[in-house]
Amino acid sequence: MTRVAAIDCGTNSIRLLIADVTEGRLTDVVRTLEVVRLGQGVDRTGRFAPDALARTLAVTRRYADLCTEHGVERLRFVATSATRDATNRGDFLGPVREMLGVEPEVLEGREEAELSFRGALSVLDPSATERELRLVIDLGGGSTELVLGGTSPVSAFSMDVGCVRLTERHVTADPLSTLERDALAHDVRSALEEAGRVVDVSAASAVLGVAGTVTTITAHALRLPSYDPALISGARLPLELVLAACDDLARMPRDQRAALPFMHEGRVDVIAAGAVIWAELLRFVRDRTAGTGRQVTEVITSEHDILDGVALALG
Repeated sequence: MTRVAAIDCGTNSIRLLIADVTEGRLTDVVRTLEVVRLGQGVDRTGRFAPDALARTLAVTRRYADLCTEHGVERLRFVATSATRDATNRGDFLGPVREMLGVEPEVLEGREEAELSFRGALSVLDPSATERELRLVIDLGGGSTELVLGGTSPVSAFSMDVGCVRLTERHVTADPLSTLERDALAHDVRSALEEAGRVVDVSAASAVLGVAGTVTTITAHALRLPSYDPALISGARLPLELVLAACDDLARMPRDQRAALPFMHEGRVDVIAAGAVIWAELLRFVRDRTAGTGRQVTEVITSEHDILDGVALALG
């Protein structure tokens, strides 16, 4: 048994998983998340904002203390879309290095995709993954990864499409205007045309969605009275039901979104754009698999993603 810690710093949130790894399986010790919005303004300016850096580094310090408290033996810190894009990333990575005593890693899109795939499938029946190709979609704050594979990835693509990036780019109205929804959808469809030339979505027999936007939409589709990971993870829902949940959230004004019992306060302002993105992704999968004899008609949600993939790689 090895006690490991994985820290995943994305565009919207920074997450910590401390776990014991035994024979390729994880047993959680601590799993926590803080919405820090590190990517605030990065799509527009190409730089980290000072207040975003301060928020993120404060949480990183708390995570470092938790790692010490729980006797972590191996630690890995990974950063994704916002850090890839920021020209002043050194102002962030230097203090992280000092706090944690490890070299922080800025993942390229393909490695991010492959780690998300490993994490998402870690809790599924391994025999099932050998018989069919699954499409894992990691919808983040700054980017979205598509990974196709069975027991391991066959192809992967990272798109500069995410709920924070597109909210900052297009959204000013409350609720979303028709023009804003159209602009969001156009960006997603344009990115998917390129992604579809790399990842053969038509070969997928199932789609798994991961990360906070997807799990929140799943909670809405399930009409949960609170955010319950045990009910969300592994949920298999009809694709049309998920699309209806997306449409509902996209049309909902901010105060109604904030009042939803499962809604994290850090997702209230970006979930409408996230819902438009997720709906476009699912329609793309549905249309590409139509006529193949294995059209995707349901969506699987996993609470396990890149964070689990990073932790497993340390075991």
